[in-house]
Amino acid sequence: MKIAILDDYQDVAREVADWGALAGGATVTFFHDTLADEDALVARLAPFAIIGAMRERTPFPDSVLARLPNLRLIVTTGMKNAAIDVAAANRRGVTVCGTGSSAHSTAELAFALVLVLARDLVAQAASMRAGGWQVGLGHDVHGKTLGLIGLGRLGGAVARMAQAFGMTVIAWSENLTDARCAELGAERVSKDELLARADFTSIHLRLSDRTRGLIGAAELARMRPTASLINTSRAPIVDTHALVAALLAGTLRSAALDVYDIEPLPADSPLRGVPNLLLTPHVGYVTRETYEIFYPQMVEAIAAFLAGKPVRIISD
Repeated sequence: MKIAILDDYQDVAREVADWGALAGGATVTFFHDTLADEDALVARLAPFAIIGAMRERTPFPDSVLARLPNLRLIVTTGMKNAAIDVAAANRRGVTVCGTGSSAHSTAELAFALVLVLARDLVAQAASMRAGGWQVGLGHDVHGKTLGLIGLGRLGGAVARMAQAFGMTVIAWSENLTDARCAELGAERVSKDELLARADFTSIHLRLSDRTRGLIGAAELARMRPTASLINTSRAPIVDTHALVAALLAGTLRSAALDVYDIEPLPADSPLRGVPNLLLTPHVGYVTRETYEIFYPQMVEAIAAFLAGKPVRIISD
């Protein structure tokens, strides 16, 4: 049985799980890059019956699944993967399974980005590396207002961190309730009020038809010129072109992105040249502790499938 483990950028999948535990005859191949070209992807994956997918790095629409007749199982890290057409996979007799995931690693990064933006740490570190000293003047987060667009599992974790630092937390989402806000000590406000009041706005929503383009030029214009925006969720929630325009015009103090419309981010992306835009390479969930959940449970899911008893099945 041929098994492909995709998008292992750091070449760590092999070391954090016991792949030797798989049934005899299973051969595992690790790939460390992402193929954006569909024909090249199909040619690479044609021999494999089982694919291990790392989050949404490689899409599996029906157009790809239709060209992989040997495919029998996809195991994705996490229990949701918008890049896999699960219904199409099921129709084609392909089982889709998932793994557990960390409840806090992305939340930790989001709040870390709040702190980095507040204190201008990237500019300060760059000055030190260049032989300089203090540049500019940072800000406290104590007493500031954090606006959370989404107050689910991750947004709730960020809310608790912010409160530990003495921040006021306000929140909005379409289905947010007063009871959920009371549970977390947050104030429920409208989207417009959140954007107008928040010193820092952090996004924690799933990508859907409702959330795509949620933060565009009009929404960014409601934010104060001293405010900052953080997106560790999904890139299309924010109109990137509008964000860059606001940053370059000085109508927004700063922003931090961990997610992009194209990943890995192309080397010539204009985003790389925006001085008040902090970029991290989609590392919200990329920690050793998270991978020690993802990959061992991927091995477990593959072994269970080979034994005829699949676990953590994801259905359409």
